[in-house]
Amino acid sequence: MKRILLVSLLFVLVISGCKQSPTDVTPTSVPTIEVTPTNTAVPMALLVNGEGISIDEYNAALKRLQDAQQSINKVNTAQEQRDSVIENFVTEILMAQAAVQNGKVLDDTDLQNRINALIKDIGGEDKLTAWQQRYEYTPETFRASLRRSILLSWQRDEIINAVPTTADQIHARQILVKDEDNAAYAYAQLKTGTDFEKLAFDYDPLLGGDLSWFPQWGLTQQNVADAAFALQPGEYSEVIRSEIGYHIIYVIERDPNHTLSVNMRRMLQEKAILDWLTAAKASSSIEILVN
Repeated sequence: MKRILLVSLLFVLVISGCKQSPTDVTPTSVPTIEVTPTNTAVPMALLVNGEGISIDEYNAALKRLQDAQQSINKVNTAQEQRDSVIENFVTEILMAQAAVQNGKVLDDTDLQNRINALIKDIGGEDKLTAWQQRYEYTPETFRASLRRSILLSWQRDEIINAVPTTADQIHARQILVKDEDNAAYAYAQLKTGTDFEKLAFDYDPLLGGDLSWFPQWGLTQQNVADAAFALQPGEYSEVIRSEIGYHIIYVIERDPNHTLSVNMRRMLQEKAILDWLTAAKASSSIEILVN
């Protein structure tokens, strides 16, 4: 159950570590959101399209994050912790609002059924109450957090399931060396007619420099991927310098609709989520009311 309740925070931590930047992904469209403003008689920590998180709920989430970091001896600065909690809430609210706008229905009866199932799983209502008290949830903030979590999961799945399963991809080999002189020597050997595959196995006896299939955004060194996609099957590149060394790329084959590997599609899904959030934030009213 703890995993369910913390799914939103885990989601934010995962995607924030995503470093790749595919450029051929069109993010899922973000609906225009109209929300009746929250009654601000209760002190608020932030407002997203008029929907608020109270100071008390914010402080409880901040303490949960601090306790979790202390338990693994990895404590961020106070500013980083604040930013993480705010980012988490903003993401939850935006996705929950979009889920409702996109047709997801979660009424009070549905939510109570989820809570009843959690009570059964944990072994009784008293144990759920004890868990809520331990992690500083009130019955009201627990229901609100669970509701956002359920809606977020639905909207997230809508985004990632829309990501295509195929892409224009290349199967290539490379010769990779650390210094320019060795790269120049390898390139000279290719120019005299040495077979690329044979030479690649000289430099990489285990894999022969096989990069497998990858889309244009699928390598850590973008200039190497760009050089590969400028070639035709059977062609090799000039020496390419990158942050990790000197490359010579040989294109074995190309398929405009090759099935993405699990890892490549996950990268694309992470990028789609980041793109969606960027667009949602740009079109939303977000007020941060805590320092």
